[in-house]
Amino acid sequence: MSEQTARERIVPAEMARRCADAMWQDDCASQAMGMQVEEVAPRYARLSMPVRSDMLNGHANCHGGFIFTLADSSFAFACNWSNRLTVASSGTIEFLAPAREGDVLTATAEERSRAGRTGVYDAAITNQRGDLVALFRGRSYTVPGELIPGLELAES
Repeated sequence: MSEQTARERIVPAEMARRCADAMWQDDCASQAMGMQVEEVAPRYARLSMPVRSDMLNGHANCHGGFIFTLADSSFAFACNWSNRLTVASSGTIEFLAPAREGDVLTATAEERSRAGRTGVYDAAITNQRGDLVALFRGRSYTVPGELIPGLELAES
């Protein structure tokens, strides 16, 4: 087999970790917001983010855009686990409770459905006490390409 056609086959858990590492390397937005990738697995991701003073709105609450971005980032890591380039086609959020400076928010995203090139993912955003702050739903769309060229899932 020539180098051009050589493919590395790995198990799903390893695929999720390597894809997350590849995405994180270039994710300047999530890094700048202080996010951390806490856990990734096939169809699942959990990210956290501390609420800083520069994230507060005029009511001294975390601006909803930052909460949405945390949810969107967890969604991105959950739907890109299999090395297929996947982007958001839509996302909605329900804000349930305020987040305050000093809170640590955690977004846990899970796949609900994937068929063909589309998927549906839900994320729950909680604070450090486990209080539900928001609920997010994202729709994904798979586009041509790979995060890591030559990497594919091993057959079970």
